[in-house]
Amino acid sequence: MSSWYMLTVVGEDRPGIVAGVTAALFKGGCNLGEASMMRLGGSFTIMLMVELGGSDDVLQQLVEPVARSLGLHVHIDSIEGQLHRHREPDVSITVYGADKTGIVARVTAVLAEAGLHILELESDVAGNRENPVYVMHIEGYAEKSIDLLRSALKVVECDGIEVSLEAVDTMIG
Repeated sequence: MSSWYMLTVVGEDRPGIVAGVTAALFKGGCNLGEASMMRLGGSFTIMLMVELGGSDDVLQQLVEPVARSLGLHVHIDSIEGQLHRHREPDVSITVYGADKTGIVARVTAVLAEAGLHILELESDVAGNRENPVYVMHIEGYAEKSIDLLRSALKVVECDGIEVSLEAVDTMIG
C-alpha cells in the first residue's frame, strides 16, 4: 500500500536542485503529485506531493544524499493525496503599498473575514532601499461574493495601499 507525503525542501538557490531531488524520487519509485517550486530571495524552495510505497523514513533516506550534497533542509509530512481536487480561482487581487510591518496580516485578515479562500499568494519588495514598495498578488476563491471582497478591501485602501481586484473567468473543459 502506498502513502502520500508533503516533501518540503529549502536551501540556497543553485542549479541542480530540482533535477537532483526529482531524480532521487524517480529512482526510489515515487509518484509525484502537485508541486510548487520557486526562488525566494537567495533561497530555493520545493513543496511537492510524493506517493511512495513506504514510510516517511524511506522517503527521507531517498532524498538525504541529495539534500546533504546541495546543503538542503528537508521536512516531510504524511498527507492525504487528494489529487484532482484542484479549485480554480475566481478572483485575482494585487496590492501595492509602502513596505511596512503588518501589510500581509492586515490585507489577508480583511479578505478572510469577507470569505476569500486564498489559493496562491506571492509577494515581492520593489522600489529601492529608501522607498520600498510591497507588492502582493493573490489568487483565490470567493466563498461569499466578489462584491463583498471589494467592499472589505476599501478599509485597507484608506491606509495608503492601492488594491486591484479582478474577477477571473475560468473555462474548464
